[in-house]
Amino acid sequence: MAFTRSRAAARRRRWTAVLGVTALAAAGTGALAAPAGATTTSQSVDFQTRCVPPPIAGIPPIEGTTTARITVDKASPKVGETVTVTYTVTKPAASNPVDLALPADIMTPSGKVALGGAQTGTVTVTGPKKNPPVPGKGSFPAFSMTGTFTATEAGSITLSPGDYNIHTSYLMELDTPCTVLNPPAPVSETVVASPVTSPNTRALQLDSASGDPGVRVTVTGSKFTPLTEVTVVGRAGAAETADKMTVTTDSEGGFAARLKVNDPATTGIVAYEGAVWDPEKGAGPAAYKVVVPAPPNSQTITAAVTAGELSMTQAGDAVQLSSVDFGAGGAATGALQTVTVKDFRGGPAGWSLTGKVTDFTGPGGAIGGDKLSWTPACTAKAGSPSACAAGSAGPVGSGGATLASTPNGTLTGGEFTVDAQLSLDVPAFTAPGAYAGVLTLTLS
Repeated sequence: MAFTRSRAAARRRRWTAVLGVTALAAAGTGALAAPAGATTTSQSVDFQTRCVPPPIAGIPPIEGTTTARITVDKASPKVGETVTVTYTVTKPAASNPVDLALPADIMTPSGKVALGGAQTGTVTVTGPKKNPPVPGKGSFPAFSMTGTFTATEAGSITLSPGDYNIHTSYLMELDTPCTVLNPPAPVSETVVASPVTSPNTRALQLDSASGDPGVRVTVTGSKFTPLTEVTVVGRAGAAETADKMTVTTDSEGGFAARLKVNDPATTGIVAYEGAVWDPEKGAGPAAYKVVVPAPPNSQTITAAVTAGELSMTQAGDAVQLSSVDFGAGGAATGALQTVTVKDFRGGPAGWSLTGKVTDFTGPGGAIGGDKLSWTPACTAKAGSPSACAAGSAGPVGSGGATLASTPNGTLTGGEFTVDAQLSLDVPAFTAPGAYAGVLTLTLS
């Protein structure tokens, strides 16, 4: 009786999902940036393959269906950026051709991913030498392979599963190559590459950094669009003053304007093309001070407030999700390590905090990153000029989702606490073991 209970207990296995979190404070760097609200088109596809067992097996080629999925780390790369591709075969067409059981960690996969659309070619992908034991004549387990390519053309680039090979190193070195019968296989993922925008090289210079009220300052601009109307205006912080004029650039994109500055609140001068300020089509602010004569027998006292940076910190770099029963599956839950965002820039721009997650890999293959959902929350510290908006509850995925944000305004900033409840939807009968994915947070 005791032996029976022991065997039953041994059969009851539980697995634990471990979520590693890496934060990138990305103010101005764009590192691993994902557009807010970006979505992924990744989907599992089936395609016919022809797998050739090693000659030593003495059996003919096997034609069957392979199920696979392709994911990327950037759904919207810029031309010139490197995209990491993961090719996951969830159901190989091949199986162990012999009665001899294969031990763990003797299989090394490799393959190709076909590019189409705006950019053609192939991506070479390889996987680690890692697998669970395979019984004699048993099906080969799922496996993942990764590789990279550089986006060279703007537009939609499709990714389709290609040929793959399963190399085994046990007693002897053997290969089982599997080829796509009707290439290309169905499209599993699409990325949209955007062209690299030209940097804004517009520049502004003043002939004087200060002057009495009513004095004209010569504002010289360069590298604006030729023969275009430009607004030259004073600034009081982020707001415009009444000191304004328009000029037209010459054939070289330059101009010289004599701006009369009356407003004592003016702290700088900007110039821009179009009806409203656009940092992509403007220059400045160039610092300028209106010197108001002090009355007799007085002293002028000044103080300066220095602008800071947009930054983020997190309470930890790992999240342990709850365990899920092997047979039942369901939600493995936990909480994101608290993130603190400090916006001490004191300007008009808000910020956005986004996240994206890789697939969760483990002994049973992979659980898709789209199976991870979050419910964000964001709180602003008392006195913060900006209000914080939590992102929508829903899946995170490899394409990314918004965790929290603040809007643009006349004056923005503050300190904010960002949290989220996490839930990983684990399919029933997922192989026992530890599964791990990496969530990348980007602040911009």
